[in-house]
Amino acid sequence: MAKGLISASKVLWVNPLLFPAAMWLASRLLIWIAMLLIAPLLPAPPGGITPTFGWEVFDAWDSLNYHAIATTGYEFVNDGKSHILAFFPLFPLIIRILMNLGLPFEVAGTLLNNLAFLAALYFLYFWVKEQAGESAARWTTAVVAWCPLSLFAGVIYTEGLYLLLSTAALAAFDKQQYGWTAFWGAIATATRPTGMALIPAFALAAWKQRKPPIAFVASFATAAGLLLFSIYCAIQFGDPLGFLHAQKGWRPSLGFNWQGWWKMLMQVTIGTLNWKHGGIKDPLHPLLFTMIIAVGSCLWYFRKQLSSAKVDYGFAALVFLLWILAGDPLINIVAVFGSAYLLWQLRAQLTPVTVIYGFCGIGLLLASGGTISLSRLVYGIVSPSVALGVLLSRYPRWGYLTLLFFTILLASFAVRFAQKLWVG
Repeated sequence: MAKGLISASKVLWVNPLLFPAAMWLASRLLIWIAMLLIAPLLPAPPGGITPTFGWEVFDAWDSLNYHAIATTGYEFVNDGKSHILAFFPLFPLIIRILMNLGLPFEVAGTLLNNLAFLAALYFLYFWVKEQAGESAARWTTAVVAWCPLSLFAGVIYTEGLYLLLSTAALAAFDKQQYGWTAFWGAIATATRPTGMALIPAFALAAWKQRKPPIAFVASFATAAGLLLFSIYCAIQFGDPLGFLHAQKGWRPSLGFNWQGWWKMLMQVTIGTLNWKHGGIKDPLHPLLFTMIIAVGSCLWYFRKQLSSAKVDYGFAALVFLLWILAGDPLINIVAVFGSAYLLWQLRAQLTPVTVIYGFCGIGLLLASGGTISLSRLVYGIVSPSVALGVLLSRYPRWGYLTLLFFTILLASFAVRFAQKLWVG
């Protein structure tokens, strides 16, 4: 029996037709168990609820805006208070079509995002396999499926759909299929604002690789989805840039938000309570942070005297403790700047369009003026996940430790989302 299970697991790990589906199903099962079975058994946390078993657990936060768009359409007043136009139209439009076929909103939105995410994993697997090899493809697929932010590819958000469209566009570009590049890219720019990063990414990659003129045509054709949404805003609301003006409700102003980043840095190093009071009211947080950094420095300094396993497990334990201490602010900082570092370090192992799109996407987020949900938005930019997958394919032990850490966070995020607590 044990040999049979081991053989089955090996088949799933190496079979290119089964592996993406296995990663999708296993990670989704974890989310469903956490949200539908575990969360209802827990007492309501402060500021949250005790969820009930049903489709409603997948409908919260941004999902409410997509619900409003799918059922009543867009409303916009350029007063800095009406925000719904900041949500791009393709996702709620497809949900509306499914609702017209008789599906409730919660069912339509959840099925759309989950199935799109499954398709995205297949596009991702075969794209990375062609560019970096089978091992990198497996690790990249596992990273994207088990990343804690993949929760948002399982609820009523745009992550699954956008990952499908953007990954398909990037893969088509690398295969020199410029008609498909324009098609997938155009509908990606109609799905969420970060799709705008595809336009300069394709143009710059075409220039760097000296591609034929048709590649530049495809690059700018990618903007078709954004252009159509702009035309709609002009006709319906008299403001072709209404989707940009609506962003004022989510961020103070355009440009790098120094105050927001400084706040997150202080929350990580000295703690939220001390930051709010402008002084050290709780000495435990900075003391623990200093101890973690000191132990990590000692591990690195004496790494040659220790076995590689001890160093790896030691750093893994420290990362876990640091997450318990610092939480979401730490994840946001690491997601943005860690992703940029990975892309730069592995730029020679990735295709030019992968690297350029990653930097364009991260640059767009840094210039947007917002610091909310940055880790989720970076997750939607597939390039950092590809870079991490390529890296972990060379260091399997770190890969398994990373996936273990991801699994713990994914289950935690799923429970929090079901309880209507803010995630990401």
